[in-house]
Amino acid sequence: MFRKLVAIEPVGLIPAARQKLREYAAEVVEYGDIPSDNGEIIDRIGDAEAVLLSYTSRIDRAVLAACPGIRYIGMCCSLYSEESANVDIRAAREQGVTVSGIRDYGDPGVVEYVASELIRFLQGFGGSQWQEMPVELTDLKVGIIGLGTTGRLIAAGLQAFGADLRYFSRTRKPDAEAAGIRYLPLPELLATVDVVCTCLNKNVILLREEQFEQLGHHKILFNTSIGPSHDIDALDRWLAHGDNEFFCDTAGALGDASGRLLTHPHVHCVNRSAGRTRQAFDRLSQKVLANIEAFLADPAATEKETGASGRT
Repeated sequence: MFRKLVAIEPVGLIPAARQKLREYAAEVVEYGDIPSDNGEIIDRIGDAEAVLLSYTSRIDRAVLAACPGIRYIGMCCSLYSEESANVDIRAAREQGVTVSGIRDYGDPGVVEYVASELIRFLQGFGGSQWQEMPVELTDLKVGIIGLGTTGRLIAAGLQAFGADLRYFSRTRKPDAEAAGIRYLPLPELLATVDVVCTCLNKNVILLREEQFEQLGHHKILFNTSIGPSHDIDALDRWLAHGDNEFFCDTAGALGDASGRLLTHPHVHCVNRSAGRTRQAFDRLSQKVLANIEAFLADPAATEKETGASGRT
């Protein structure tokens, strides 16, 4: 059991999970707002041994140095890599702190968002329509960029409607190809599909001027990543052609600091996270608690398994 556990900001745990935290620490402190800076984060952590945070704050080297009592950090958000994490995992490792993260908790909602928005646009159910006549997903050429969990679920969902799926990924996926999802190099994929879905890790910018030129026009682009998968100026110029459409669920996925593109006539942003469903919070809570339990059961085993870089 921890002596003290602090959630430095709202972390999305359901009530039953928040109550369960009391079994893991003699003292549990939960904050209901986001800390403004490192000083406030340090004050909130204090002498805690365990810290929980979501994606809205960052624990960097300075925070870790100021809080030497930390043994465990639980990220209540996606952890894909050290580079994209909002915890300085390298510094944590040097200090002997185990960092655990989660993933694959909000993906089904994202799949439903893509299918819903795409069908509405193809059929004209939402007031705007892609072509002069409504079209089905049947035989629609769709390219998935990034075939992780979200990419695979989107591909499977659209394939069930009869879409013609292709993918690009850093590594080939033989099982996906056996299921009829064709691999193409990125330039060829962009040039041959009508719809592109980017399903990339946070902070990965793959679509720049060259890629938008390869994509061409009268195309539909979805970004399902947490942050932008594109250079914002290149996207702006692509949209200026007048017959290209961009879809995302949140302003963060659009990545326009000015906010100007949110009202662009060819940008469709509901500005609400598709992954924040009731079921997603259930899954998040289960995974966060499982990580804590694994650490408390055997801290050494957890550190060996994760390399202090995250259990996913």
